[in-house]
Amino acid sequence: MSHGNMLRERLQEAGFAAGTVEEIPGGVIAVAGVATLRDGGEVFAKTLAGPESDVFEVEAAGLAELRAAGARTPEVLAASSRVLVLERMRPRQDTEEFWERLGRMIAELHTSHVADRFGWHRDGWLGRMRQDNAWDDDGHRFFAEHRVLRWLPEPHVEAAFDREDRRAIKAFCAALPELVPEQPPCLTHGDLWKGNVVTAPDGAPVLIDPAVSYTWPEVDLSMLWCSLRPPEADRFFAAYRETGALREGWEDRMRLLHLRELLSHIAHGDDTWGAADEVRKVVRPFRRTDPGGGPRRGQGAELPS
Repeated sequence: MSHGNMLRERLQEAGFAAGTVEEIPGGVIAVAGVATLRDGGEVFAKTLAGPESDVFEVEAAGLAELRAAGARTPEVLAASSRVLVLERMRPRQDTEEFWERLGRMIAELHTSHVADRFGWHRDGWLGRMRQDNAWDDDGHRFFAEHRVLRWLPEPHVEAAFDREDRRAIKAFCAALPELVPEQPPCLTHGDLWKGNVVTAPDGAPVLIDPAVSYTWPEVDLSMLWCSLRPPEADRFFAAYRETGALREGWEDRMRLLHLRELLSHIAHGDDTWGAADEVRKVVRPFRRTDPGGGPRRGQGAELPS
């Protein structure tokens, strides 16, 4: 069965009579497309070509939590283990005004929804892999165990790094209290790169494909800062800064916190551009200085620029 026919069949199961389905390429775990319904309306739909899972229910729950917090998300029309149906949106608009609105929206999300624990009430997904959101009172431990070290047993990650690399990654995690100041956990999108931002019919920025949890706000910022983005996106950071939500030294922490995303790329088998080399650059200050010495700690070590 073609992917278009699969989407059409599963939309029918969910109560949507689809006439035509235009497939959208590029999804990591799902087959996606825009369906024109027989009544003339349009919806965005996703289904899984492989085994069913709770990925769509988790995505719908994340969208609902972001929307309840005031962020703009598509309306969820249906969600099950077989299909996710969303309100149709438009491609992202790369204008300074658009990115400024997004910057203010994310700053409001980060500052108005603060919790006393790190995690979320259920585990989620990052790409094709589980995201462990077990609650923890300690942000440094949460980031170390659930956002960095959790990737080390994955086969592609095991193949990418030798014993000294892995020791340096663990030493980096041990040094996190010296590298990242105490910050309260806030509601985060969790996968905030340009591909997960689209546009509403009224021109407003809209968030899609979240990997929600309560964690450091700078984890969201590091995704946008360290991934390829259009020049207009600089206005995002300027607008975020104008709200007073940025902490001193935030730019120095962007590449450190992006380690989680680099390891995820490797674990998914997507390291065609040198993610493993980037990881080595980040953790280089934490490698052993000599055969008999211990790993360097963050204090006094030259951090990567």
